[in-house]
Amino acid sequence: MKIGNREFDVENRTYIMGILNVTPDSFSDGGKWTETDRALKHVEEMQKDGADLIDIGGESTRPGHTPVPAQEEMDRVLPMVEAVRSRFDIPISVDTYKACVAEAAVKAGADLINDVWGAKKDPDMAGVMAKTGAVCCLMHNKDEALYENFLEDLAEELKYSVDLVRKAGVEPDKIILDPGVGFGKTYEMNLEAIRHVEVLRRLGYPVLLATSRKSVIGLALDLPADQRVEGTLATTVLGVMKGCAFVRVHDVKENKRAIQMTEAILGR
Repeated sequence: MKIGNREFDVENRTYIMGILNVTPDSFSDGGKWTETDRALKHVEEMQKDGADLIDIGGESTRPGHTPVPAQEEMDRVLPMVEAVRSRFDIPISVDTYKACVAEAAVKAGADLINDVWGAKKDPDMAGVMAKTGAVCCLMHNKDEALYENFLEDLAEELKYSVDLVRKAGVEPDKIILDPGVGFGKTYEMNLEAIRHVEVLRRLGYPVLLATSRKSVIGLALDLPADQRVEGTLATTVLGVMKGCAFVRVHDVKENKRAIQMTEAILGR
Protein backbone atom coordinates (compact mmCIF):
# COMPACT_ATOMS: atom_id res chain seq x y z
CA MET A 1 0.00 0.00 0.00
CA LYS A 2 1.29 3.44 -0.92
CA ILE A 3 0.48 6.37 1.38
CA GLY A 4 1.95 9.65 0.25
CA ASN A 5 5.40 8.91 -1.12
CA ARG A 6 5.97 5.82 1.03
CA GLU A 7 5.27 2.14 0.44
CA PHE A 8 3.88 0.12 3.37
CA ASP A 9 4.23 -3.66 3.58
CA VAL A 10 0.80 -4.19 5.13
CA GLU A 11 0.98 -7.97 4.90
CA ASN A 12 4.09 -8.45 7.02
CA ARG A 13 4.70 -5.36 9.14
CA THR A 14 2.98 -3.21 11.74
CA TYR A 15 3.41 0.55 11.39
CA ILE A 16 2.86 3.41 13.82
CA MET A 17 0.44 6.27 13.29
CA GLY A 18 1.44 8.98 15.76
CA ILE A 19 -1.37 11.14 17.17
CA LEU A 20 -1.30 14.93 16.94
CA ASN A 21 -4.48 16.42 18.40
CA VAL A 22 -4.81 20.15 17.76
CA THR A 23 -7.88 20.31 19.98
CA PRO A 24 -8.53 21.95 23.35
CA ASP A 25 -10.62 19.05 24.67
CA SER A 26 -9.28 15.64 23.56
CA PHE A 27 -9.58 13.10 26.36
CA SER A 28 -5.86 12.52 26.83
CA ASP A 29 -3.88 15.47 25.47
CA GLY A 30 -6.40 18.23 24.82
CA GLY A 31 -4.79 21.67 24.51
CA LYS A 32 -1.28 20.30 24.57
CA TRP A 33 -0.38 20.73 20.90
CA THR A 34 -2.49 23.68 19.74
CA GLU A 35 0.54 25.99 19.52
CA THR A 36 2.34 25.45 16.20
CA ASP A 37 5.96 25.41 17.35
CA ARG A 38 5.23 22.95 20.17
CA ALA A 39 3.21 20.77 17.82
CA LEU A 40 5.99 20.65 15.23
CA LYS A 41 8.51 19.80 17.91
CA HIS A 42 6.24 16.96 18.95
CA VAL A 43 6.02 15.73 15.35
CA GLU A 44 9.81 15.81 15.16
CA GLU A 45 10.03 13.72 18.34
CA MET A 46 7.43 11.22 17.11
CA GLN A 47 9.22 10.79 13.80
CA LYS A 48 12.54 10.31 15.60
CA ASP A 49 10.91 7.78 17.92
CA GLY A 50 9.62 5.72 15.01
CA ALA A 51 6.29 7.12 13.78
CA ASP A 52 5.53 6.14 10.19
CA LEU A 53 2.55 8.47 9.75
CA ILE A 54 1.15 11.48 11.64
CA ASP A 55 -2.60 11.70 12.30
CA ILE A 56 -3.82 15.28 12.77
CA GLY A 57 -7.19 15.85 14.39
CA GLY A 58 -9.09 19.09 14.96
CA GLU A 59 -12.20 17.83 16.74
CA SER A 60 -12.33 15.63 19.81
CA THR A 61 -14.35 12.44 19.35
CA ARG A 62 -14.29 11.46 23.02
CA PRO A 63 -17.65 10.53 24.61
CA GLY A 64 -19.66 13.66 25.36
CA HIS A 65 -17.53 15.89 23.14
CA THR A 66 -18.91 19.15 21.75
CA PRO A 67 -19.16 19.07 17.94
CA VAL A 68 -17.05 21.67 16.16
CA PRO A 69 -18.25 23.65 13.10
CA ALA A 70 -16.43 22.69 9.91
CA GLN A 71 -14.80 26.10 9.52
CA GLU A 72 -13.42 26.01 13.05
CA GLU A 73 -12.08 22.51 12.47
CA MET A 74 -10.40 23.66 9.25
CA ASP A 75 -8.91 26.67 11.03
CA ARG A 76 -7.27 24.26 13.46
CA VAL A 77 -6.25 21.51 11.05
CA LEU A 78 -5.22 23.12 7.76
CA PRO A 79 -2.37 25.30 9.06
CA MET A 80 -0.98 22.28 10.93
CA VAL A 81 -1.19 20.04 7.86
CA GLU A 82 0.62 22.68 5.82
CA ALA A 83 3.25 23.19 8.51
CA VAL A 84 3.95 19.47 8.91
CA ARG A 85 4.03 18.96 5.14
CA SER A 86 6.51 21.82 4.65
CA ARG A 87 8.89 20.61 7.35
CA PHE A 88 8.70 16.81 7.44
CA ASP A 89 8.87 14.03 4.88
CA ILE A 90 6.24 11.82 6.48
CA PRO A 91 2.76 10.72 5.35
CA ILE A 92 -0.02 12.79 6.93
CA SER A 93 -3.47 11.57 7.98
CA VAL A 94 -6.36 13.89 8.78
CA ASP A 95 -8.82 12.69 11.43
CA THR A 96 -12.23 14.00 10.33
CA TYR A 97 -15.70 12.79 9.37
CA LYS A 98 -16.59 16.01 7.50
CA ALA A 99 -16.15 15.85 3.73
CA CYS A 100 -15.31 19.53 3.30
CA VAL A 101 -12.59 19.34 5.95
CA ALA A 102 -11.16 16.17 4.40
CA GLU A 103 -11.07 17.68 0.90
CA ALA A 104 -9.38 20.87 2.12
CA ALA A 105 -6.87 18.89 4.17
CA VAL A 106 -5.86 16.74 1.19
CA LYS A 107 -5.37 19.92 -0.85
CA ALA A 108 -3.20 21.23 2.00
CA GLY A 109 -1.01 18.12 1.90
CA ALA A 110 -2.74 15.25 3.73
CA ASP A 111 -2.37 11.77 2.25
CA LEU A 112 -4.97 9.81 4.24
CA ILE A 113 -8.53 10.52 5.41
CA ASN A 114 -9.23 8.88 8.77
CA ASP A 115 -13.03 8.88 9.23
CA VAL A 116 -14.37 7.75 12.62
CA TRP A 117 -17.80 7.24 11.01
CA GLY A 118 -16.61 5.10 8.10
CA ALA A 119 -17.97 7.50 5.44
CA LYS A 120 -21.49 7.12 6.86
CA LYS A 121 -21.92 10.42 8.72
CA ASP A 122 -21.39 12.84 5.83
CA PRO A 123 -23.06 11.78 2.55
CA ASP A 124 -20.35 13.57 0.57
CA MET A 125 -17.41 11.81 2.23
CA ALA A 126 -17.23 8.75 -0.03
CA GLY A 127 -17.17 11.00 -3.08
CA VAL A 128 -14.41 13.16 -1.62
CA MET A 129 -12.36 10.08 -0.79
CA ALA A 130 -12.67 8.95 -4.40
CA LYS A 131 -12.10 12.36 -5.96
CA THR A 132 -9.00 13.20 -3.94
CA GLY A 133 -7.42 9.78 -4.43
CA ALA A 134 -6.39 9.75 -0.77
CA VAL A 135 -6.07 6.54 1.19
CA CYS A 136 -9.04 6.19 3.54
CA CYS A 137 -9.34 4.57 6.95
CA LEU A 138 -12.91 3.48 7.65
CA MET A 139 -13.70 3.10 11.32
CA HIS A 140 -16.67 1.21 12.75
CA ASN A 141 -19.02 3.41 14.75
CA LYS A 142 -22.68 3.59 15.71
CA ASP A 143 -24.89 5.64 18.01
CA GLU A 144 -25.85 2.78 20.34
CA ALA A 145 -24.16 -0.45 21.35
CA LEU A 146 -26.97 -2.64 19.97
CA TYR A 147 -26.02 -5.83 18.11
CA GLU A 148 -27.53 -9.23 17.37
CA ASN A 149 -24.16 -10.93 17.02
CA PHE A 150 -21.42 -8.47 17.87
CA LEU A 151 -18.49 -9.71 15.77
CA GLU A 152 -20.63 -10.60 12.77
CA ASP A 153 -22.42 -7.24 12.92
CA LEU A 154 -19.11 -5.39 13.33
CA ALA A 155 -17.76 -6.98 10.15
CA GLU A 156 -21.00 -6.45 8.22
CA GLU A 157 -21.27 -2.81 9.20
CA LEU A 158 -17.69 -2.17 8.15
CA LYS A 159 -18.38 -3.99 4.89
CA TYR A 160 -21.20 -1.50 4.33
CA SER A 161 -18.68 1.34 4.69
CA VAL A 162 -16.39 -0.40 2.22
CA ASP A 163 -19.26 -0.78 -0.25
CA LEU A 164 -20.05 2.94 0.08
CA VAL A 165 -16.58 4.08 -0.86
CA ARG A 166 -16.04 1.40 -3.50
CA LYS A 167 -19.25 2.46 -5.27
CA ALA A 168 -18.00 6.05 -5.16
CA GLY A 169 -14.82 4.97 -6.92
CA VAL A 170 -12.24 4.36 -4.17
CA GLU A 171 -9.75 1.71 -5.26
CA PRO A 172 -9.35 -1.35 -2.99
CA ASP A 173 -5.65 -0.65 -2.41
CA LYS A 174 -6.60 2.64 -0.74
CA ILE A 175 -8.79 1.20 2.04
CA ILE A 176 -7.86 0.53 5.68
CA LEU A 177 -10.32 -0.75 8.30
CA ASP A 178 -10.53 0.13 12.01
CA PRO A 179 -12.73 -1.84 14.48
CA GLY A 180 -13.55 1.37 16.36
CA VAL A 181 -12.51 0.47 19.89
CA GLY A 182 -14.29 2.87 22.25
CA PHE A 183 -17.05 3.82 19.81
CA GLY A 184 -20.59 2.41 19.99
CA LYS A 185 -19.48 -0.51 22.15
CA THR A 186 -19.65 -1.64 25.76
CA TYR A 187 -16.52 -2.38 27.78
CA GLU A 188 -16.92 -6.10 27.09
CA MET A 189 -17.44 -5.48 23.37
CA ASN A 190 -14.30 -3.35 23.20
CA LEU A 191 -12.30 -6.20 24.70
CA GLU A 192 -13.88 -8.64 22.25
CA ALA A 193 -13.10 -6.36 19.30
CA ILE A 194 -9.43 -6.29 20.34
CA ARG A 195 -9.33 -10.02 21.09
CA HIS A 196 -10.78 -10.94 17.69
CA VAL A 197 -9.48 -8.08 15.54
CA GLU A 198 -8.26 -10.64 12.99
CA VAL A 199 -11.91 -11.12 11.97
CA LEU A 200 -11.68 -7.86 10.02
CA ARG A 201 -8.69 -9.05 8.03
CA ARG A 202 -11.01 -11.57 6.39
CA LEU A 203 -12.66 -8.65 4.57
CA GLY A 204 -9.40 -8.33 2.63
CA TYR A 205 -8.09 -4.96 3.78
CA PRO A 206 -5.31 -3.82 6.14
CA VAL A 207 -6.45 -3.18 9.71
CA LEU A 208 -5.61 -0.27 11.99
CA LEU A 209 -5.94 -0.81 15.75
CA ALA A 210 -6.52 2.37 17.76
CA THR A 211 -6.64 1.72 21.50
CA SER A 212 -4.11 4.22 22.85
CA ARG A 213 -4.98 5.36 26.39
CA LYS A 214 -8.67 4.63 25.79
CA SER A 215 -11.32 4.00 28.43
CA VAL A 216 -11.28 0.23 27.91
CA ILE A 217 -7.70 0.29 29.23
CA GLY A 218 -8.63 2.65 32.04
CA LEU A 219 -11.47 0.38 33.10
CA ALA A 220 -9.37 -2.79 32.90
CA LEU A 221 -6.54 -1.28 34.96
CA ASP A 222 -8.46 1.33 36.96
CA LEU A 223 -6.05 4.03 35.82
CA PRO A 224 -6.37 7.60 34.47
CA ALA A 225 -5.54 8.45 30.83
CA ASP A 226 -1.97 9.52 31.56
CA GLN A 227 -1.11 6.15 33.15
CA ARG A 228 -2.26 3.77 30.43
CA VAL A 229 0.98 3.24 28.49
CA GLU A 230 1.53 -0.37 29.62
CA GLY A 231 -2.09 -1.26 28.88
CA THR A 232 -1.76 0.25 25.43
CA LEU A 233 1.44 -1.75 24.83
CA ALA A 234 -0.40 -4.98 25.62
CA THR A 235 -2.98 -4.19 22.93
CA THR A 236 -0.24 -3.25 20.45
CA VAL A 237 1.58 -6.56 20.97
CA LEU A 238 -1.69 -8.44 20.44
CA GLY A 239 -2.35 -6.32 17.34
CA VAL A 240 1.02 -7.31 15.87
CA MET A 241 0.33 -10.97 16.60
CA LYS A 242 -3.12 -10.68 14.97
CA GLY A 243 -1.68 -9.12 11.82
CA CYS A 244 -2.73 -5.49 12.21
CA ALA A 245 -0.91 -3.28 9.70
CA PHE A 246 -1.14 -0.09 11.78
CA VAL A 247 -1.53 1.03 15.38
CA ARG A 248 -2.56 4.59 16.24
CA VAL A 249 -0.82 5.72 19.44
CA HIS A 250 0.22 8.66 21.60
CA ASP A 251 3.39 7.10 23.03
CA VAL A 252 5.43 6.34 19.92
CA LYS A 253 8.80 5.29 21.40
CA GLU A 254 7.34 2.69 23.76
CA ASN A 255 5.02 1.22 21.14
CA LYS A 256 7.79 1.11 18.53
CA ARG A 257 9.96 -0.97 20.87
CA ALA A 258 7.06 -3.30 21.67
CA ILE A 259 6.41 -3.81 17.95
CA GLN A 260 10.07 -4.46 17.17
CA MET A 261 10.35 -7.04 19.95
CA THR A 262 7.13 -8.79 18.95
CA GLU A 263 8.15 -8.88 15.28
CA ALA A 264 11.55 -10.27 16.27
CA ILE A 265 9.89 -13.08 18.23
CA LEU A 266 7.55 -13.80 15.31
CA GLY A 267 10.50 -13.82 12.89
CA ARG A 268 9.29 -10.91 10.78
